[in-house]
Amino acid sequence: MGIPSRSTGLLAAVVSFTSFGTSGAFVKPLLEAGWSPTAAVTARALTAGLVLLPFVVMSLRGRWSVLRRAGWPVLGMGLVGVAITQVLYFAAIQRIPVATALLIEFLAPLLLVGFTWATTGRTPAPVVLAGSVLAAGGLVLVIGPGAIQAVDPIGLAAAFGAAIGCAGYFVIAARPNNGLPPVALAGGGLLLAAPVLALVGLTGLLPFTATFDDLPLLGTTTAWWVPLLVVAVFGTALAYATGITASGILGSRLASFIALLEVVSASLFAWLLLGEALAPLQLAGGALILAGIAAVRAERQPSISVPRLAAHEGAHPAG
Repeated sequence: MGIPSRSTGLLAAVVSFTSFGTSGAFVKPLLEAGWSPTAAVTARALTAGLVLLPFVVMSLRGRWSVLRRAGWPVLGMGLVGVAITQVLYFAAIQRIPVATALLIEFLAPLLLVGFTWATTGRTPAPVVLAGSVLAAGGLVLVIGPGAIQAVDPIGLAAAFGAAIGCAGYFVIAARPNNGLPPVALAGGGLLLAAPVLALVGLTGLLPFTATFDDLPLLGTTTAWWVPLLVVAVFGTALAYATGITASGILGSRLASFIALLEVVSASLFAWLLLGEALAPLQLAGGALILAGIAAVRAERQPSISVPRLAAHEGAHPAG
């Protein structure tokens, strides 16, 4: 089998951030109907894992030893890449505005740049630094300048924890992982994360409620499981599988910068499906993020692999 091309990685990244971007528009009706965020993300992870399970089995048929050798990456993806990141994000939004929590969590690409700089002692290329500034500025515009405000320190700490987990997700996804197919890493991680998330909710650490009545969706009334299935298939299963594929081809840094376009995609879907206004500042922010990605991609130096954090060895999170 040939080595996947860079264009394949870019295509996978586009599919991933677009798929992740659909989540908000279809999760919102569930939340408005009485689902708590923790319950929604638990059902989302479990359903997506079950959707991917047949593909996981097919990808590993005749070579189950690969899954055993890749035990740590699967454990890391499930615990840190999905569960811990989601728990910390929802803990954050209980104390600080959602826009603020999103802004902090999506600082993950900058954390990767800074971590590489700190651990290797090599100053990032000027194009990478310029791309980081452009992308960060664009992120502020898309989410909203009002997201920057003095807020609860515990909420801020939880949001920064989610950002670290998000960065860890890209690190684990970008590693070879002993030949484990991306779909197996995604499916295994989601199936592992679901019971962890459920346990967090059932122990009362975060609210865990769900309703099973019909709800409004796109101008009509539908069963509760319809938006959940859309989110599970497109906004989770497809998004994680293609995101991990993209990270493996492009590397954790470039893939994480491209993933910033998820906030632009989410805004577009909210506009198209929910009628939420799309401000000119958001469009300008999207343009800045694209410019930042272009700058990072233009780096001529070979990519520097981000060493696995010690915490990821026994653990590991965007959508």
